[in-house]
Amino acid sequence: MKLLHKDIEKDNAGQVTLVPEEAEDMWHTYNLLQVGDSLRASTIRKVQTESPTGSVGSSRVRTTLTLCVETIDFDTQACQLRVKGTNIEENQYVKMGAYHTIELELNRKFTLAKKNWDSVVLDRIDQACDPTQRADVAAVVMQEGLANLVLVTPAMTLLRAKVEVTIPRKRKGSCTQHEKGLEKFYEAVMQAILRHINFDVVKCILVASPGYVKDHFTTYLFSEAVRQDNKILLENRPKFMLVHSSSGHKYSLKEVLSDPTVTNRLSDTKAAGEVKALEDFYKMLQHEPDRAFYGLGHVEKAADALAVDTLLISDKLFRHQDIPTRSRYVRLVDNVRDNGGTVRIFSSLHVSGEQLTQLSGVAAILRFPIADLSDAEDDSSSDED
Repeated sequence: MKLLHKDIEKDNAGQVTLVPEEAEDMWHTYNLLQVGDSLRASTIRKVQTESPTGSVGSSRVRTTLTLCVETIDFDTQACQLRVKGTNIEENQYVKMGAYHTIELELNRKFTLAKKNWDSVVLDRIDQACDPTQRADVAAVVMQEGLANLVLVTPAMTLLRAKVEVTIPRKRKGSCTQHEKGLEKFYEAVMQAILRHINFDVVKCILVASPGYVKDHFTTYLFSEAVRQDNKILLENRPKFMLVHSSSGHKYSLKEVLSDPTVTNRLSDTKAAGEVKALEDFYKMLQHEPDRAFYGLGHVEKAADALAVDTLLISDKLFRHQDIPTRSRYVRLVDNVRDNGGTVRIFSSLHVSGEQLTQLSGVAAILRFPIADLSDAEDDSSSDED
């Protein structure tokens, strides 16, 4: 994402002009947009024209519209963002108040105006415009007959290909059908890797599976690369890293990213940091439950007591359409930061983010233990009785 212009007043009202440069920037934009914002962008509009003879024709024209945002629709697989709203500025093709849907396009600038730019939204812009944040990890999570190829970016886990091949069972005296099935499966996975992984950007390719599937696959992959003289695969061989996983399903990616050897190699990626933070929270919940809280009410009380060391919060909560509710989450983030705590905003498109959402979307690791707040509340209410 490229920031072209930023004009924010002292009262936090203002506008920014951005250019999305890659698919992931649409996810960042989706997290920036809120109902009631003003969006100005180039779009295509179907216009009806009437000739002097009275015949009516229609044509598609490119024009620039400013909409008051009413509906935001994001397609996670295609990374496409559509924004529907009413026109709020004079335009020769579109009446004031008329509805239109803008589909934001890569490498076309848009201007977003808000009445209140809070700290979380401004952080999102800084993160999106940071050139070091890129999709530099790919993973193939597999088992016999099933493989999921994903790209792990700082903001999301993108499923790029799912390979499913039926492999005949091994039979006594003959394994040829089984071996042919495996070879067909490995070939399909190899083609998916060549099609979907940009080796110029990706710094590490994790190959994970239960048992020896990953070993047999990589042996096949590089013997085929030698046979076909595939220079791309041969030159990038050091980037491949074999890791154990319990299955070939996408959810196994969490355990792959939490593997200590993987964590060390990917120490600079946000995804690995999120997984580590969530793992630390679960360990704390198990061993010192008075230092691990989840749920908005409990975490807020811990923050008011200046006890929060690490706040884990899902970006899904900041897309809440109710302004007071969203403001409550922003206040919590500001409170923790102001008091020297670390804030980790989890992407709901990462496996770790999905898991945090199951814990209400808010959790915290505390600096010091606090007796369970719900118990304290129960005790005080019983004393009053």
